[in-house]
Amino acid sequence: MILGVSSYSLYQAMDSGKMSFLDAISWVKEEGGEHFEVVPLGFDLLESPDLVQEIKLRAEQEKIVLSNYAIGANFIQDSREAFELEIERVKKHVDIAKDLGIMLMRHDVASRPLAETGDAQFYNDLPLLVEACQDVADYAANYGITTSVENHGYYVQASDRVQHLVKLTNRPNFRTTLDIGNFLCVDEDPVAAVMNNLPYASMVHIKDFYYQSSSENLGDGWFPTKENNYLRGSIVGQGDLKMREILKLIKNSGYSGYLSLEFEGIEDCEHGTRIGLENLRRLWEEV
Repeated sequence: MILGVSSYSLYQAMDSGKMSFLDAISWVKEEGGEHFEVVPLGFDLLESPDLVQEIKLRAEQEKIVLSNYAIGANFIQDSREAFELEIERVKKHVDIAKDLGIMLMRHDVASRPLAETGDAQFYNDLPLLVEACQDVADYAANYGITTSVENHGYYVQASDRVQHLVKLTNRPNFRTTLDIGNFLCVDEDPVAAVMNNLPYASMVHIKDFYYQSSSENLGDGWFPTKENNYLRGSIVGQGDLKMREILKLIKNSGYSGYLSLEFEGIEDCEHGTRIGLENLRRLWEEV
């Protein structure tokens, strides 16, 4: 197991100007992280070629591994031309991953309004998503890069939908970035979902949530699940996920890759990430 942090965890500090993206790499190293996951929020590395080299250099200076490159994408487009353009854009990000020296890359695949996320619509869209993922994975294979889909964004979030996409894409270098907390966004039991998708994981995100069964808005920091319950990001180890049980599953599965901590709570992000990292390290040793 290689324990580290997603840059997403420190977005709050970067967005406020307290910390630069390069500072975040150094911060994670100082806190004992063994890897750093690159998630460019609020900027596009396609438009910042100098920053690509600066990120790589800072990681080399800090002697920390750049583990995964995670970007957004949506292959549900209004025309065939737009669909193909989106594939080409994602391929350009594969080039960025190569330039960073990163061998894992997560790209999203689809987004629809919540009212359009039913099974019939998903299975109608699935052949197009498979085509896109195959095309990107085949391109990434030229560099030895493994691409992945995350259980993310309501539409391709349940474990069975992720599995269908991975299996039908049928590429050895296309897998899933397994986020243990995101299954709650579609009200799926995280323990069962993690068990289902662990065999297909190229990367594991460790996240925690507070989960409330309620149809009423609980205020700032809370957001609705697909079935109108509510979630709020928590410090890892302090929320409602059965963290010990999930970590034990991961450990016993033989997974030996990256565990990437994601913090998205309302607490100060440095405080929340630091405590979460300490909790995760301790829990992993104890299970």
